[in-house]
Amino acid sequence: MEKFSDFIEKQVTRDSSLNDLRGVINALICCISDIASETNFGAIGGVLGNTQTKNVQGEIQKKLDVKANEIFIKNLRAVDSIVAIVSEENEKPIYVNQNLNEGYVVFFDPLDGSSNIDVNGIVGSIFSIFKINKNCKDQLDLLNPGSTQIAAGYSTYGPSTMLVLTLSSEVNGFTYDKNSHNFMLTHPNLEIESDCSEYAINSSNYRFWEPPIQKYIKECNEGLQGSREKNFNMRWCGSMVADIHRILMRGGIFIYPKDNKLPQRAGRLRLMYEANPMALIVERAGGKASTGREPILEVKPNNFHQRAAVIMGAADEVEKIVTYYEKFDSGELEFDSPLFRERSLFVERK
Repeated sequence: MEKFSDFIEKQVTRDSSLNDLRGVINALICCISDIASETNFGAIGGVLGNTQTKNVQGEIQKKLDVKANEIFIKNLRAVDSIVAIVSEENEKPIYVNQNLNEGYVVFFDPLDGSSNIDVNGIVGSIFSIFKINKNCKDQLDLLNPGSTQIAAGYSTYGPSTMLVLTLSSEVNGFTYDKNSHNFMLTHPNLEIESDCSEYAINSSNYRFWEPPIQKYIKECNEGLQGSREKNFNMRWCGSMVADIHRILMRGGIFIYPKDNKLPQRAGRLRLMYEANPMALIVERAGGKASTGREPILEVKPNNFHQRAAVIMGAADEVEKIVTYYEKFDSGELEFDSPLFRERSLFVERK
């Protein structure tokens, strides 16, 4: 198997512009290996349970949330080519080398799925890398659409620690070897099939979803006897990392839509350090990523913790949901109740 260091050398040989990115990637690998070590200790390491503090999202922080965030900040601050870092856990960016004429901005969720920590479920880290080519005059200079990302990735801390990374047009998976302390290329050129029979969604929120999502899930649940004429499985891990990783490994679609539980929000997941990096990975693996009304990678950000609806995975399934949104918004599909009923969700005009 190929070591990550050898993989990077080949990538740089093909594209010299990636050469100065190596320092950023190596720092991220240090973050992942350090966090993996912390998670492996679990209760022995004293990292389980809550703190007495909340993050900028108003969420109670887990002890490991705080520790993972500290690990990211420490490692990334040491990289000379980084202008700023933006974390889910901090309200504002942390500037590292603000006066660089060009440099990198790293957005990250230090520990995704932290509600799984205390039950020994799969958690992970997500990161997104942008490059800015001018002096950073204010915070808004750091915000750009996801289509301008130059790299993105995530890690999983589960039965094995994995890194999934996209640097160019491919998505590659690496597994951490504890004996050699190296990441090894174990899943080259990952691809997502355009069709699937598995979806990931929190079905307990069914009554709060918008009608296009209700219609899609209803059709999936009707199975062989329904309009889709096939059975679907549902999976939901409570961790975006775990659900997207499963889709990359065996196909499917992940849905975390806008809902009416908190109607003032555009969605639940954060655009810059959750939706954008995962959308880049999914699309480069042959899938699609949408809010339902626009491609995730085209959403124009206006703040660091902006939220977005997320529908990503198998291209055909995402396109089907997008079509339902188009018809619903244009009035071709009528929803005849102010409440989300289970029956007769839509009447399609002939």
